[in-house]
Amino acid sequence: MIALTGIPVLETERLILRGPQLADFEAFVDFMATERSAWVGGPLSREQAWRSFAGAAGHWALRGYGTFIVTERAGGRVMGRIGGLCPEGWPEPEIGWTIWSPAAEGKGYAFEAARAARGWLYDHCGWTTAISLIAAGNLRSQALARRLGAWPEREATVSGMECVIWRHPAADTLQDGGMEAYA
Repeated sequence: MIALTGIPVLETERLILRGPQLADFEAFVDFMATERSAWVGGPLSREQAWRSFAGAAGHWALRGYGTFIVTERAGGRVMGRIGGLCPEGWPEPEIGWTIWSPAAEGKGYAFEAARAARGWLYDHCGWTTAISLIAAGNLRSQALARRLGAWPEREATVSGMECVIWRHPAADTLQDGGMEAYA
């Protein structure tokens, strides 16, 4: 097996954000088979999930950034995927997030990981701002965007899906550009 190289490892108080590994695929398949995945294009068959997972891994090679796999520092449990993306057809670079396990929701993991990922994207990829594309009915995701300081900017249709574009604060308005979020 060949591993992706050059993907940083970010550490927060409770989490490790790292590049995708083949072993993460089963957790992703399990999530994408549920109705919880409807906000991110699911449910998907195993084959469709593979294409999505492989595309996210390839994003790192093609764009130089991508979504990190989020794991617990204590025990290494895979909890989701959070980071930067800008596939063909996106209006501009996005910070996206999915927590795969219902047991990991409501504990602040997504906030902690998204804040660290945004800080890294601002500090190392030259992003000066970012968006998050959120479906109007996705209240949990909207709450997380608000907690990150983002606000609803406008409605849009992206890849055939109706959503609201949430605008993140500019990098120069954040303390240390977000560096305090990760080690």
